[in-house]
Amino acid sequence: MVTQQNLLHQLAVKVGNRLREERLLLATAESCTGGMVAAAVTDISGSSNWFERGFITYSNQAKTEMIGVPADLIDRHGAVSEPVARAMAEGALINSRAQVALSVTGVAGPGGGTADKPVGMVCFGWSNRIATRVETKQFKGDRAQVRSQAAQYALRGLLELLETAER
Repeated sequence: MVTQQNLLHQLAVKVGNRLREERLLLATAESCTGGMVAAAVTDISGSSNWFERGFITYSNQAKTEMIGVPADLIDRHGAVSEPVARAMAEGALINSRAQVALSVTGVAGPGGGTADKPVGMVCFGWSNRIATRVETKQFKGDRAQVRSQAAQYALRGLLELLETAER
Protein backbone atom coordinates (compact mmCIF):
# COMPACT_ATOMS: atom_id res chain seq x y z
CA MET A 1 0.00 0.00 0.00
CA VAL A 2 1.31 3.43 -0.98
CA THR A 3 1.02 5.91 1.88
CA GLN A 4 1.12 9.71 1.75
CA GLN A 5 4.56 9.50 3.36
CA ASN A 6 5.77 7.11 0.64
CA LEU A 7 4.45 9.43 -2.07
CA LEU A 8 6.22 12.38 -0.51
CA HIS A 9 9.46 10.39 -0.28
CA GLN A 10 9.19 9.26 -3.92
CA LEU A 11 8.68 12.85 -5.07
CA ALA A 12 11.62 14.03 -2.98
CA VAL A 13 13.84 11.37 -4.58
CA LYS A 14 12.77 12.49 -8.06
CA VAL A 15 13.42 16.13 -7.19
CA GLY A 16 16.81 15.26 -5.74
CA ASN A 17 17.83 13.25 -8.80
CA ARG A 18 16.82 16.09 -11.08
CA LEU A 19 18.57 18.77 -9.03
CA ARG A 20 21.73 16.65 -8.85
CA GLU A 21 21.68 16.10 -12.64
CA GLU A 22 21.22 19.82 -13.27
CA ARG A 23 23.75 20.78 -10.56
CA LEU A 24 21.22 23.07 -8.90
CA LEU A 25 20.60 23.95 -5.28
CA LEU A 26 17.13 24.18 -3.72
CA ALA A 27 15.83 26.50 -1.00
CA THR A 28 12.39 26.20 0.55
CA ALA A 29 10.17 28.73 2.31
CA GLU A 30 7.37 26.99 4.20
CA SER A 31 4.56 28.23 6.36
CA CYS A 32 1.61 25.84 6.76
CA THR A 33 3.74 22.76 6.00
CA GLY A 34 6.11 23.70 8.81
CA GLY A 35 9.19 22.21 7.17
CA MET A 36 7.62 19.03 5.78
CA VAL A 37 9.17 19.62 2.36
CA ALA A 38 12.60 20.26 3.85
CA ALA A 39 12.25 17.17 6.05
CA ALA A 40 11.27 15.03 3.07
CA VAL A 41 14.25 16.11 0.99
CA THR A 42 16.74 15.82 3.85
CA ASP A 43 15.56 12.26 4.51
CA ILE A 44 17.44 11.39 1.32
CA SER A 45 21.09 10.46 1.67
CA GLY A 46 23.26 12.91 -0.26
CA SER A 47 20.70 15.72 -0.15
CA SER A 48 23.40 18.08 1.10
CA ASN A 49 24.63 18.11 -2.51
CA TRP A 50 21.41 19.78 -3.74
CA PHE A 51 19.44 21.11 -0.76
CA GLU A 52 20.85 24.47 0.31
CA ARG A 53 18.49 25.58 3.09
CA GLY A 54 14.93 25.78 4.30
CA PHE A 55 13.09 28.66 5.90
CA ILE A 56 10.13 27.90 8.16
CA THR A 57 8.35 31.23 8.18
CA TYR A 58 5.21 30.37 10.08
CA SER A 59 4.47 33.84 11.42
CA ASN A 60 4.05 36.98 9.35
CA GLN A 61 6.98 38.51 11.22
CA ALA A 62 9.20 35.57 10.26
CA LYS A 63 8.22 35.99 6.60
CA THR A 64 9.31 39.62 6.79
CA GLU A 65 12.46 39.18 8.88
CA MET A 66 13.86 35.98 7.39
CA ILE A 67 13.05 36.23 3.69
CA GLY A 68 12.09 39.86 3.17
CA VAL A 69 8.38 39.58 2.43
CA PRO A 70 7.15 43.18 2.68
CA ALA A 71 4.84 43.64 5.67
CA ASP A 72 2.56 45.86 3.59
CA LEU A 73 2.18 43.04 1.04
CA ILE A 74 0.95 40.76 3.83
CA ASP A 75 -1.34 43.53 5.10
CA ARG A 76 -2.85 44.07 1.63
CA HIS A 77 -3.26 40.46 0.51
CA GLY A 78 -2.95 38.32 3.63
CA ALA A 79 -0.30 35.71 4.34
CA VAL A 80 -2.26 33.13 2.35
CA SER A 81 -2.12 34.71 -1.09
CA GLU A 82 -0.32 34.33 -4.39
CA PRO A 83 1.55 37.66 -3.99
CA VAL A 84 2.95 36.46 -0.66
CA ALA A 85 3.78 33.00 -2.07
CA ARG A 86 5.69 34.75 -4.88
CA ALA A 87 7.56 36.98 -2.42
CA MET A 88 8.39 33.96 -0.26
CA ALA A 89 9.88 31.96 -3.16
CA GLU A 90 11.83 34.95 -4.44
CA GLY A 91 12.94 35.82 -0.89
CA ALA A 92 14.24 32.30 -0.37
CA LEU A 93 16.42 32.71 -3.46
CA ILE A 94 17.67 36.15 -2.46
CA ASN A 95 18.60 34.88 1.01
CA SER A 96 20.40 31.72 -0.13
CA ARG A 97 22.87 30.37 -2.67
CA ALA A 98 20.13 28.30 -4.33
CA GLN A 99 19.14 28.58 -7.98
CA VAL A 100 15.59 27.26 -7.44
CA ALA A 101 13.09 27.74 -4.65
CA LEU A 102 9.59 26.79 -3.65
CA SER A 103 7.18 28.30 -1.18
CA VAL A 104 4.05 27.11 0.58
CA THR A 105 1.56 29.21 2.57
CA GLY A 106 -1.97 28.17 3.43
CA VAL A 107 -4.75 27.38 5.86
CA ALA A 108 -4.23 23.83 7.12
CA GLY A 109 -7.10 23.92 9.63
CA PRO A 110 -9.09 22.89 11.39
CA GLY A 111 -9.57 26.56 12.32
CA GLY A 112 -8.40 29.75 10.71
CA GLY A 113 -10.44 29.54 7.54
CA THR A 114 -12.69 32.30 6.22
CA ALA A 115 -15.21 32.55 3.39
CA ASP A 116 -12.48 34.00 1.13
CA LYS A 117 -9.72 31.70 2.39
CA PRO A 118 -11.26 28.42 3.52
CA VAL A 119 -9.48 25.62 5.32
CA GLY A 120 -7.47 23.68 2.75
CA MET A 121 -6.56 26.71 0.62
CA VAL A 122 -2.83 26.71 -0.10
CA CYS A 123 -0.77 29.08 -2.23
CA PHE A 124 2.48 27.96 -3.84
CA GLY A 125 5.43 29.68 -5.47
CA TRP A 126 8.24 28.25 -7.57
CA SER A 127 11.15 30.37 -8.74
CA ASN A 128 14.35 29.81 -10.68
CA ARG A 129 15.84 33.36 -10.64
CA ILE A 130 14.45 33.93 -14.16
CA ALA A 131 10.75 33.51 -13.55
CA THR A 132 8.38 32.80 -10.70
CA ARG A 133 5.13 30.85 -11.03
CA VAL A 134 2.39 30.91 -8.41
CA GLU A 135 -0.72 28.82 -7.99
CA THR A 136 -3.51 28.30 -5.48
CA LYS A 137 -5.01 24.91 -4.72
CA GLN A 138 -7.86 23.77 -2.51
CA PHE A 139 -7.22 20.51 -0.65
CA LYS A 140 -9.70 18.39 1.29
CA GLY A 141 -9.14 16.52 4.51
CA ASP A 142 -7.95 17.13 8.03
CA ARG A 143 -4.92 19.19 8.99
CA ALA A 144 -2.43 16.36 8.44
CA GLN A 145 -3.94 15.51 5.05
CA VAL A 146 -3.91 19.13 3.86
CA ARG A 147 -0.28 19.56 4.91
CA SER A 148 0.80 16.30 3.29
CA GLN A 149 -1.01 17.07 0.04
CA ALA A 150 0.52 20.56 0.01
CA ALA A 151 4.06 19.24 0.50
CA GLN A 152 3.56 16.75 -2.34
CA TYR A 153 2.11 19.40 -4.62
CA ALA A 154 5.04 21.73 -3.90
CA LEU A 155 7.50 19.06 -5.02
CA ARG A 156 5.43 18.21 -8.12
CA GLY A 157 5.44 21.89 -9.06
CA LEU A 158 9.20 22.02 -8.64
CA LEU A 159 9.60 19.05 -10.97
CA GLU A 160 7.47 20.89 -13.55
CA LEU A 161 9.62 24.00 -13.17
CA LEU A 162 12.78 21.96 -13.71
CA GLU A 163 11.34 20.24 -16.77
CA THR A 164 10.09 23.42 -18.42
CA ALA A 165 13.36 25.26 -17.74
CA GLU A 166 15.15 22.79 -20.00
CA ARG A 167 13.18 23.71 -23.10
